[in-house]
Amino acid sequence: MAELLPLLLFALVCLVLMLGFPVAFTLGGVSLLFALLGWLTGTFDPAFLHAMPNRLYGIMTNQILIAVPLFVFMGVMLEKSRIAGRLLQNMGLLFGPLRGGLGLSVILVGMLMAASTGIIGATVVTMGLISLPTMLRNGYNPALASGTICATGTLGQIIPPSTALIILGDVLSSAYQQAQLQQGIFSPDSISVADLFVGALIPGLLLVAAYLLYVAAIALWQPQAAPAVADRPPVDRAFVLELLRGLLPPLVLIIAVLGSILAGIATPTEAAGIGAAGALLLAVLYGEFSVKRLREVLDATLQVTSMVFMIFIGAALFSLVFRGFGGEEMIQDFFHGLPGGVFTAMLIVMLVMFLLGFILDFIEITLVVVPIVAPVLLAMGVDPVWLGIMIAINLQTSFLTPPFGFALFYLRGVAPASLPTPVIYRGVLPFIVIQVLMLLLLALYPGLATWLPGQLYG
Repeated sequence: MAELLPLLLFALVCLVLMLGFPVAFTLGGVSLLFALLGWLTGTFDPAFLHAMPNRLYGIMTNQILIAVPLFVFMGVMLEKSRIAGRLLQNMGLLFGPLRGGLGLSVILVGMLMAASTGIIGATVVTMGLISLPTMLRNGYNPALASGTICATGTLGQIIPPSTALIILGDVLSSAYQQAQLQQGIFSPDSISVADLFVGALIPGLLLVAAYLLYVAAIALWQPQAAPAVADRPPVDRAFVLELLRGLLPPLVLIIAVLGSILAGIATPTEAAGIGAAGALLLAVLYGEFSVKRLREVLDATLQVTSMVFMIFIGAALFSLVFRGFGGEEMIQDFFHGLPGGVFTAMLIVMLVMFLLGFILDFIEITLVVVPIVAPVLLAMGVDPVWLGIMIAINLQTSFLTPPFGFALFYLRGVAPASLPTPVIYRGVLPFIVIQVLMLLLLALYPGLATWLPGQLYG
């Protein structure tokens, strides 16, 4: 019975989460109950919980995690100041006369929003409110319109600077050092958030290119599904200036943030500070700044940040209890006993994470599942950057998969009642295929994720 307790702990956490209880308190509460049960039955040593104060101190003083509230502030400020709406309007006018032009505009603007917000819910809701009515009004196939918006919204998972990659980078860094110490390497190498940012660039841009090609192909073969919009004003000096006014400032901000990280000028935390200050400056320049709006942005940032850090605390308690029951050794024995070695272990981990993405958000999976499986995989010789990008794209795919994909829920919440839910589900299926193919391509050619970090950082 004692050997089953780690599995029962994990299963009960998932069950309680499916019932709708808050994530952080579920992780902490269920873990404490199991710790009490284990203490009463003599299967758990309470000394494991003595490490909890140090874990809390480490979370609160972690320099990398300071980037989380700063990037959240940057994204919420850009969303609240209607910069995304202006971008989409101008890009729509530019590409409108082309068949599929509105769809291409949505993907390009969504890519820029992903690079500036990194928050999937904010991107999907914003694009759904702004672009979905326009696309439907201009005769777009409802499935194509909804699928394009949902898939584009999930780019915030993989396109840097991404909040998901920051959290994943911090967890993988600890797991990588733990794996090396287990192998007797007492001066371990490290992996940084910047490594994941650089590693995600090529796969992220390939995904964007695949989305664009798919929409362009649909427009070519089924013109009625993605018609051209003819009412574009003449391309004169005033139009070009308005286009540049909407496009250049946020583009400069994204280049400043990401470029400072890639060039080694700033750490991700310092670059997040640049991004937060830049977003505030853009709101002022566009005339969208007010004390009321600043308060709204700060409130939203505080809510998201508090949620993230409470989950960090709950996940730390979960990992201690799971380890106290011998869960890590059980996972190691299971993986090492699999036929096929690393390939089979990776396949099982990817499938489990994909399925868990139906019921858990990326933060819970990153903080609960990755610390359990990553040290074992890394000790088996898996490249940490490649593993991080594979996990990120996998979780991005789970955001789209019916019936529980979070991106589908976000769009359903803002879509008109005339758009049936099955149509939304049908619309995302081609994009799910594209993302699965991207996963397979990355599995076959790991250099897509590891080559650029190797060139920049050695």
